[in-house]
Amino acid sequence: MVVTKESRLKGRRGIYLLPNLFTTFGVFCGFYGIVASMSGHYSDAAFALFIAMLMDSFDGRVARMTNTTSDFGAEYDSLADIISFGIAPALIAYNWGALEQLGKLGWLAAFTYLVCGALRLARFNVMPETIEKKYFQGLPIPAAAGVVLGFIWFGEELGWDGSTLAVPVALVTVACGLLMVSNFRYNSFKEVDWKGKVPFVSLLLMVLIVIMVATNPPIVLFPAFTLYLISGPIVTFRQRSKLRAERRAERNKT
Repeated sequence: MVVTKESRLKGRRGIYLLPNLFTTFGVFCGFYGIVASMSGHYSDAAFALFIAMLMDSFDGRVARMTNTTSDFGAEYDSLADIISFGIAPALIAYNWGALEQLGKLGWLAAFTYLVCGALRLARFNVMPETIEKKYFQGLPIPAAAGVVLGFIWFGEELGWDGSTLAVPVALVTVACGLLMVSNFRYNSFKEVDWKGKVPFVSLLLMVLIVIMVATNPPIVLFPAFTLYLISGPIVTFRQRSKLRAERRAERNKT
């Protein structure tokens, strides 16, 4: 049997470098955020986690653009997400809000967020491909991390003492965790055509948003993530109300 060079290449095991580099850098940012929070540098921790979100949005797109998607990359991305957007936000919130003041309720609040994030990722990974791509079922874990960390970064910007906000921090953390495992529908923005033509004013709007974020990230990002968080229940209830109205109209016709 003749073994060709092509067959040897096909049988060679390995991983794609470029998309996994983005994923690895996201893990680094998550780990750095934990270390920074242990030193009391909460703004740096929040900034690192927002960089991790950018890396998380890039790795999949880079893999698809370069045709380097793989099962290894998908599994590695999920493990990276639970570190950067599950463990890191839970520990940073626990440290900033001094949740040890609440006793068992404090660490249970952080653990609730973490385990809900893990369940959210597991549910997403086993979802059939026939599920509508336009919406996520439950709050995506990067967005949940964005709300928790945005709240902390926003508070640091305004000079709040996190140790006096143990109860609000615990409530925000638990709420984000429960929303991750909810059935609320969140827009995935996967239907946006990034290659298509758009009006010139759209480009100006994007430039304005970038300038606003660069000028004062916590003041812009926290309200943005909060609006996305509340959009899920609003969209879901509106769609259900519309569906009930359509069913009533059909019954009235018959």
